[in-house]
Amino acid sequence: MGYKHLIFPAESRFLVTGGAGFIGSNLCEAILNLGYKVTCLDDLSTGFKKNVDIFTGHPNYTFIKGDIKDYDTCLKATKNADYVLHQAAWGSVPRSIEMPLFYEKNNIGGTLNMMEAARQNGVKKFVYASSSSVYGDEPNLPKTEGREGNLLSPYALTKRVTEEYGKLYSKLYGLDTYGLRYFNVFGRRQNPDGAYAAVIPKWIKQLLNDEQPVINGDGKQSRDFTYIENVVEANLKACLASHDAAGQAFNIAYGGRIYLIDIYYALTAALGKDIEPIFGPDRRGDIKHSNADISRAINLLGYDPEYDFSHGLSEAIEWYKENHKT
Repeated sequence: MGYKHLIFPAESRFLVTGGAGFIGSNLCEAILNLGYKVTCLDDLSTGFKKNVDIFTGHPNYTFIKGDIKDYDTCLKATKNADYVLHQAAWGSVPRSIEMPLFYEKNNIGGTLNMMEAARQNGVKKFVYASSSSVYGDEPNLPKTEGREGNLLSPYALTKRVTEEYGKLYSKLYGLDTYGLRYFNVFGRRQNPDGAYAAVIPKWIKQLLNDEQPVINGDGKQSRDFTYIENVVEANLKACLASHDAAGQAFNIAYGGRIYLIDIYYALTAALGKDIEPIFGPDRRGDIKHSNADISRAINLLGYDPEYDFSHGLSEAIEWYKENHKT
């Protein structure tokens, strides 16, 4: 189980785009802990230098400040890379509804730049972040690859388009691409601040500050919350996956289903707080229920998620308590 036993060829070089972000910084850390070289590419527009400052001075770590919208930067970053873990993107469904042009340039154009640069520089494997948002209004549970509905946001569209590019780059150019459809990832270093912060870190911070959190909608939305360690495992195992699995997208989750209101009360209990939430309006573009069938990732990537929701939540709570700033 997990990824700490994985072995890559000696002197393997990884490039993590968006490496100063939540998922990216955890990937950088895991790769360094395994003993391999990693380059972090980030323009620091949504990532934070503090997430990767802890690696500064490590002999296997390199930081490049650069923008994936610039093709020359992508070419420079992918030079000598064996594996690309492409996490750089702007997230948030609501923000994408406000900024569709920017999302197209950054998430689609930037990803295409990275794929083409990876092809030109002979990268072995190109693993990229997709999203459960690609399922749109498809009502059936669990969500299964190949059964998608109408898209509900520009963000979801950008992820769907990058999957199609991934398919083409494998078929036309022989670049092994693997799309990872993340389902509500949470864990250490996830940003609790801002209008578009994910619910778990945001609620933890608000409860630690004795503030009253807002739940969008009635709290009866369900999600397949996925702890960060499972996502790290999926990325690294995709780098070792067979050529036959390339060009596909994979659900990356634990395979569970948790209601937002139950998460809220689990947090209040864990933090010893007696604070009732405020219920606000539903968010535009949100999917009501999300739960993943992870059998394709298990069968083709060897994915074997180690952390269920309660295990991950307890670890996340401890991290936020230790790193809490009001």
